Amino acid sequence: MHILSFARYAPWTDRRGQLSWLRLAVFAGLLLPAAKIFYDLAFGPVLAEPYEAALHSAGDWTVRLLLLTLAITPIRRIFSWNRIAGVRRMIGVSVLAYALLHLGLYAAEEQWNLAKVASEIVQRIYLTIGFTALFGLSLLGATSFDAAIRRLGRGWQRLHSLVYGIGILALVHFFLQSKSDVTQATLMSGLFLLLMLYRLAVKARFDLANPIVLAGCAVLAAAGTAGIEYAWYALATGIPADRVFAANFDVATAIRPAIWVGLTGLGVAVAALVQMGVGLVRPRLGLKRV
Repeated sequence: MHILSFARYAPWTDRRGQLSWLRLAVFAGLLLPAAKIFYDLAFGPVLAEPYEAALHSAGDWTVRLLLLTLAITPIRRIFSWNRIAGVRRMIGVSVLAYALLHLGLYAAEEQWNLAKVASEIVQRIYLTIGFTALFGLSLLGATSFDAAIRRLGRGWQRLHSLVYGIGILALVHFFLQSKSDVTQATLMSGLFLLLMLYRLAVKARFDLANPIVLAGCAVLAAAGTAGIEYAWYALATGIPADRVFAANFDVATAIRPAIWVGLTGLGVAVAALVQMGVGLVRPRLGLKRV
């Protein structure tokens, strides 16, 4: 009886306590980055700054998983894949876990001098922004359980809409700590912009499963990504922003974040188009949708 009760709450089971291969695969995938971080710390090469690479890796995965959490609803709408909503909470909690790991590794880098850590968070603006994002994630994590959802009622949805602001804070933190090389920060910001455009399209009553709508979002997100990158280099660095912007049109040298964002969005549009074609062909062949 106790085993069956535990099974209901295991991350790899559904609400009926039955094994879900989707949840099991997602749970294992969420553990892999952390496993690699700890493996590299324990068995990797000895470095002058042993925690620096792990610290940045944990931060990168925090942002990536935050974007993955925000992608669940658009994926569900575009591909009519309702089952994927069942892993959203698990991914969301993992965002908080990696953010806490990121903070813990920073404390380890500072020799667990918590007074110094607190002082640095107060004095350095990018750390203040990052800690504010972590506080917001902690608040969302603490209210992600069924009991909190029932207790908060309609206020739960309003509270968890803070995730968009938290995402912006996390990306600003990413930019500020990246200094001159903001390729990854720009890419993550572009993908965040793409996900926000999907939400705006829904609010504007566009059909998000329409490949034309998705392609339009992809083009706008790519242009916005190029604009974000240009603005960063123009306002925050001494690197010529015009040259960085022009590099977006020179794919032979390197593919810039704006191009990757556009390709990602267009890939989603193509996948939606293929699904639409399959949906039209299936009835003619007498096949049932699984």
